[in-house]
Amino acid sequence: MTNTEQKIILITGASSGIGESTAKALAKAGHTVVLAARRTERLETLATAIENDGGIARFYTLDVCSRENFTAVADACREEFGRIDVLINNAGLMPLSPMSALKIDEWEQMIDVNIRGVLNGIAAVLPDMEKSGQGHVVNIASIAAHAVFPTAAVYCGTKHAVHAISSGLRLESQAVRVTTISPGVVESELAHTTTDKASQEWLADFRKVALKPEAIARAIVYAIEQPRDVNVDEIIVQPTLATY
Repeated sequence: MTNTEQKIILITGASSGIGESTAKALAKAGHTVVLAARRTERLETLATAIENDGGIARFYTLDVCSRENFTAVADACREEFGRIDVLINNAGLMPLSPMSALKIDEWEQMIDVNIRGVLNGIAAVLPDMEKSGQGHVVNIASIAAHAVFPTAAVYCGTKHAVHAISSGLRLESQAVRVTTISPGVVESELAHTTTDKASQEWLADFRKVALKPEAIARAIVYAIEQPRDVNVDEIIVQPTLATY
């Protein structure tokens, strides 16, 4: 039996793709969604659409790389709703390139968003979750957390790190549930950040078979709505026709 009590859920990277679809699915299921991302106009449009459909949504501009910004958003959420039941660390970047291209700025951006952003989110919610004796952190990793692909060495490294951080937090905490969601290829804007031409061509071919973001949203809803004594450690979601 799933747990359908209303939860207060903070979602990063909520302005498009997996984050947007997850927000819609969770709001439809009766949960309150707090949308966070850098593109405020998109968040406002999404929040309005959710509320027009009968849901409850709030939105905040968030740069996950800023610990202070993340803390401020979490504090504002708790001030209005009293708590944060679930954090979904979804924000991510994927500018692919061969190591020899030395796109060091892009490496650092991925490390900042994909790893430090996750850690900033955990730091913003973990103390209160531990104090209350309950909570749930959902980290969006990738199939790249389980394999390494050419031109994706740094990206894969960041997603391996997300997987390790998630596993470590789950083992350390007796109060907080931790779930890693590892999507295969998904239709999203993530690929648009790749600037290396050869990598763009490889990626276009790789992404010919891709999931809709709604498929990942359903997996996230499933993990969140399990009873409190059930922790879904990880869900890997791939296209049926995937060859990786």
